[in-house]
Amino acid sequence: MIQVNLASMMSLHLMNSPMSKANKNLLSKRFNEYKEEISTEPTRRKLNDHALLIDGLNTFIRAFSINPSLNEDGSHVGGLIGFLKSVRFAVNKFKPTRCVIVFDGKHGSKSRQKVYDGYKGGRKVRTRLNRVVDWDINVQNEAEAMKRQLSRLVEYIENLPLTILSIDGLEADDVIAYATNTALKDSKITIMSTDKDFYQLVSDRVQMYSPTKKITYDKELVKKEFGIYPQNVLTCRVIDGDRSDSIPGVKGVGTKSLVKEYPELSEDKPFDIKTLLDSAKQKSTRISKLISDSELIVKRNYLLMQLKEPNINNHAKLRILDAIRDLKPQIVKYNLQKLLVQDKLWGQIPNFDNWVTEFMELNHYWNNQ
Repeated sequence: MIQVNLASMMSLHLMNSPMSKANKNLLSKRFNEYKEEISTEPTRRKLNDHALLIDGLNTFIRAFSINPSLNEDGSHVGGLIGFLKSVRFAVNKFKPTRCVIVFDGKHGSKSRQKVYDGYKGGRKVRTRLNRVVDWDINVQNEAEAMKRQLSRLVEYIENLPLTILSIDGLEADDVIAYATNTALKDSKITIMSTDKDFYQLVSDRVQMYSPTKKITYDKELVKKEFGIYPQNVLTCRVIDGDRSDSIPGVKGVGTKSLVKEYPELSEDKPFDIKTLLDSAKQKSTRISKLISDSELIVKRNYLLMQLKEPNINNHAKLRILDAIRDLKPQIVKYNLQKLLVQDKLWGQIPNFDNWVTEFMELNHYWNNQ
């Protein structure tokens, strides 16, 4: 296991422009104009707009961990090539009209750590490289390989018709949630991630693709697999906690026992945290008492895990809106070919023209707008 501050490293390539005090009034004016336009007018996108939002770090770490690909020099390139192939697969599968890749920003976890200082405490990037060749690699080399591949990946993305977003002070979850709820509120959305927090965003127009399960979740499939509808996923996760983010839940209560105690959670209507706490105080069962006695934990977990109203300042909201709304991505085949040759990855892409075909469809869509 290794621990790497990948978000900080990403910020070296995706720096945010500082906002001067002199621009605050202009910022406020622009944001108010955006709010009015979003609330009163249809967006400029066509009704068939379909946005693919990819959890960047989640996708990269998975690719790095399980993909044993080597370049012609024998260096591990699984994170880089695995990520590109995963994105191409998703673009081909879902045929989106736009693709946005979102990475955690520098200090992205800071706001949640103010709520709970144990948030992501001791979290480590777990890697399990498949050493199919005689490749003597230690933990330090593995960390350096991750940094090198992620750094190079940004250059590939910049030459594809993909938008890349990383905003200091925000996690990818927050950016994806805000884009889903606001900037792309009239679009069909597919979120690609293994992060369970995104299930709460699934709706009639939002679906979630799990690349590990190879399942695309809509409302009914979430209900079938977890026994609850998406609008009540947050309520259950708040009680469960989240081991991957070091968030403890309510001891002695799991999703199954919670739904058994409160069958309303399995209905296609909201049963939120306030309703749960109010109900728990009125009942004398063991489960309800455990929940009632853990009210502070429940409220804390809600602040840590809810994505319906992410804590984002106006400056960050404008950056997201600008990137989403003014998107005119281009594909630069020459630069891509050059990168593949430099990285000695040409053998990983047997037919380059076919490889870029799906990406070209994104380019064609935006060239016709």
